[in-house]
Amino acid sequence: MAVDIDGTITLNGWGSIHLGVLAKLRLMKDNGHHVILVTGRSSVEAWLLSIFGGLTHLAVGENGGCITSGDTMKHTMIGNKGDCIRAYDFLKSNFNEEIKEKPVFPRMTEIVLDRTFDISRGQKLLDDEGFDANLFDSGYAYHVNSKGIDKGTGLLRALEMLNMNIDDTIAFGDSETDVPMFNVVKNSIAVENSIDELKKIARIVTTKKSGEGVLEGLDMIKSEFEM
Repeated sequence: MAVDIDGTITLNGWGSIHLGVLAKLRLMKDNGHHVILVTGRSSVEAWLLSIFGGLTHLAVGENGGCITSGDTMKHTMIGNKGDCIRAYDFLKSNFNEEIKEKPVFPRMTEIVLDRTFDISRGQKLLDDEGFDANLFDSGYAYHVNSKGIDKGTGLLRALEMLNMNIDDTIAFGDSETDVPMFNVVKNSIAVENSIDELKKIARIVTTKKSGEGVLEGLDMIKSEFEM
């Protein structure tokens, strides 16, 4: 199970974790299934949730840029923060609109920005100048990530670490940042509050939002998890 956090296992899209979903995911972990959190938040935040939530002690954070794993918080950094810093500095000096960092838990491989500018124009400027960086909109913030790094590549690396097969993976998500993850898995579930682009490529779209949607989705596929 590859599961996004914000907007997916929360209460109605807000930051509080849906405890019913957490209990269900924990039960699945206890029954022998890996449950990996894949998020735009820092991998440390997701790893801590996996520890206290009783899930697999491995989390993909920073939209695939960093994986934190084990019982002693080992970091595997895939993204290059230097690329992101250079892209951020370029955008600040070449944009009329104000561009500033968003106050978030410290990141190791990305830059997180307030959603105060035209992201499509920003990406075009970076592409035209040949920067090795991409902009993603999580709905909460804009993320500057190394080119080629996203939740899809991060999930694939995490599955290698667990010696697991992508064909045996089911993904849950809701936002633009989950599109690359849905593109690498055969089985994906978008909760009702997901963006249209994600719904179009999902195997299943729930009728309920966020945490309630995840519970609905799990119930719809429960036969696939019977041991």
